[in-house]
Amino acid sequence: MHEEAPDFQRVIQEALDSLPGELRDQISNLEILVEEEPPEGQPLLGLYQGVPLTRRGVNYTGALPDKITIYRGPLERIYGHDRSLLIEKIRHVTLHEVAHHFGISDERLVEIDRY
Repeated sequence: MHEEAPDFQRVIQEALDSLPGELRDQISNLEILVEEEPPEGQPLLGLYQGVPLTRRGVNYTGALPDKITIYRGPLERIYGHDRSLLIEKIRHVTLHEVAHHFGISDERLVEIDRY
């Protein structure tokens, strides 16, 4: 019997809920989507697009929401053999992309051992 795939939206919401309240409260103008596949030729599990909080100034008004996209297909292909590992990776990718929303670079995530 094949294990039921996790509900990506629920796992993403649980990842956000796991953040300390003071961080959660700072998330601003952000939309999180689940799409099947990344753009062709891009080996991505997730993608942040927008203006990080650290780069928003007084002229940041009327902007479209920042967008985090979590890509179901690659995550399921790589980690889908183990439901608990897949859930862990969905959470990890979500929090990784949220870090970019906060202005934390990939290099800094490596430095603090959170990549």
